[in-house]
Amino acid sequence: MGAEDKPDDGGGASFETGLARLEALVEQLEGDPHSLEEGVRQYQEGVDLLGQLHQSLSAAEQRVVDLTEALRQGLEELEADDRNGNQE
Repeated sequence: MGAEDKPDDGGGASFETGLARLEALVEQLEGDPHSLEEGVRQYQEGVDLLGQLHQSLSAAEQRVVDLTEALRQGLEELEADDRNGNQE
């Protein structure tokens, strides 16, 4: 898998492609690999891909946490403005 094929944390298409490739590797490994060397190569590719997918998921999770915090702060500011506006 080349660098241009790596899933990134920028979007679903590359993540989905990486996940599909991982699923294909699992199916191939559960089947009958052509040779021991090919099976080990596929296993290594799967391990590498799994790490990349995990990083993508972690980055997406952090974005959700950050967005949720920004939303919470924004709502708190709006509520504070409403309270201050109602007191005047």
